[in-house]
Amino acid sequence: MEKEKSEWREWTKALGIALILVIVIRYFLFAPIVVDGLSMTPTLHNGDRMIVSKFGTPDRFDIVVFHAPERKDYIKRVIGLPGDKIEYKDDTLYINGKAYEEPYLKDSKVALQEGLLTDDFTLDEIIDQETVPDGEIFVMGDNRRYSKDSRHIGTVPLEEVVGITSVVVWPIKDMGMVK
Repeated sequence: MEKEKSEWREWTKALGIALILVIVIRYFLFAPIVVDGLSMTPTLHNGDRMIVSKFGTPDRFDIVVFHAPERKDYIKRVIGLPGDKIEYKDDTLYINGKAYEEPYLKDSKVALQEGLLTDDFTLDEIIDQETVPDGEIFVMGDNRRYSKDSRHIGTVPLEEVVGITSVVVWPIKDMGMVK
């Protein structure tokens, strides 16, 4: 009888530890997310399942998940960091006056039949400030013509960022790291 109680206690302890680990991992380290929409096409597709890392600070060109004003989570690419001056001119990204290539847009630009993939703008025209404010980031979707991003909702406070994502886990054909 004592052996059964001891075994039961061990199983309860093991399950309790496992439950605590799941909660810690899920709420503090990693979380699953499902891509909803086409704003990150062709990099990500509607229905892709990804893992979001909740630690680390977003860097330029990272893909992040954040709480949007519409009480919904968005997934976009970080274009501008605090203090950056952002401008698009003739379909070229300029950060602090320096032109940057965006290799993740290459296929979209090639497939473009007419016009620009990204319309010209300056940060000042969007948020009435010359630089990205401290503690905020400027984000854009890779599907530039059909993305609701910082051009529409403004800069994103870092405290609204859920985490950084770069791993697609489903569907199997798309499984792997994204850039």
